[in-house]
Amino acid sequence: MVALLLDDHDFLAMTDYRSFPFRDYGRYLYHLDGLLRSLHAQGTTIAVTLFDPDRYAHYCADTRRPPDTLATRVRYTAEVTTAGPAILYTRQPLALLRTQLAREADRHATRDRATDLLAAAGQCPDCPEPFAHCAFDRAAHTLLRLLEAAGPGAHHFVCSLPTGDGPPLLAAALITDSGDGEIHLDDAEAMVLCTVMAAAELTPRPGGLVLRTTDDTGTDTVHGWSLHPEGPHPLTEAEVFDAYCTDPETGEALPPEPDVHYRAGFPLPPPLPGDDPHAAR
Repeated sequence: MVALLLDDHDFLAMTDYRSFPFRDYGRYLYHLDGLLRSLHAQGTTIAVTLFDPDRYAHYCADTRRPPDTLATRVRYTAEVTTAGPAILYTRQPLALLRTQLAREADRHATRDRATDLLAAAGQCPDCPEPFAHCAFDRAAHTLLRLLEAAGPGAHHFVCSLPTGDGPPLLAAALITDSGDGEIHLDDAEAMVLCTVMAAAELTPRPGGLVLRTTDDTGTDTVHGWSLHPEGPHPLTEAEVFDAYCTDPETGEALPPEPDVHYRAGFPLPPPLPGDDPHAAR
């Protein structure tokens, strides 16, 4: 396990420690790249994780270990960072590795925030299970039913959920349906997507779900839904266009992409035979 300071802000925080041997972020990255290549050449399997200076300071305070030592940094990496976001090193360029790690860190943080929301809900009002389990099952069933209705193609789902406490939760997953009964997806992406969709049952403001499908001719079609406690509500074609062609940060209009069709969200298909009626709405 190798821990990486993701940006120059994190790097600058570590230069306050005299035992930290680097004073230039570029030289630090050059050294780290060489270390990764050397370990890889020896046949070592390497996972690169995030070194968070703030968490490191809390760790040192909680464990009463001296922060300004190499031994403490090594112990922190071994004891704490292994549970955080990590990327397998496969000799990818360091710039790409940093991008991958940043994306994984965002996904980790999104999952944790959504999980905290669900855990705080306690027990499901309809059964003895925790609410989080039932809401996640419903979200997974919803995703499967939307995939069934969308048909074959490469389906890129993006879910956004305002929480009223910090930035919106944002999750995305690419799921490919080859049309022969096989569905290909990244399990971690799909899990975070379903967790955020499940948390939509608890937030006072509706979330949004956008599906961009690329079919075998290369044509892209966008559908959209608003997410409510009782399930997704299809957006109209105009609402889908507005949602997709508006800058989420500034609210300014964005030009529509060429050769992209904006369509209303289709109604959620009924539960499949054998579905648990408690787990699907």
